[in-house]
Amino acid sequence: MVVVDMETASKILRRVPDNNGFFFFTGFGEYIGVYAVSLADFCQKLRTVDLRSVEFHSKRGDFSNWIRTTIGDAYLANEIKRVERNFNGEPLRGALFQAVDARVNALRKILASNEKSIRRL
Repeated sequence: MVVVDMETASKILRRVPDNNGFFFFTGFGEYIGVYAVSLADFCQKLRTVDLRSVEFHSKRGDFSNWIRTTIGDAYLANEIKRVERNFNGEPLRGALFQAVDARVNALRKILASNEKSIRRL
């Protein structure tokens, strides 16, 4: 069981400084002019960013690494790693979006609940 309290939920959902954002590339040195500065922003960008970028970052483990180290959400990072290993193409995009969207919504519910903690598997 993992306990996520309001402080942790707030930290995970926070906006990070631009220089700590996730910058989308389609290959080495091929920045596409899109970056995300929060988990919710990242989730929305996943919906429309070039699929080549999704596949490039997925193969390298960039998504799970950013979520673990910058966002501070080991639970979601592990979920993303599982998705990265099991999907390609549009199914990859869909599974990534679904995992991140579900986490963002769960964390928002924690913040809205005014409870000290919520137990999650």
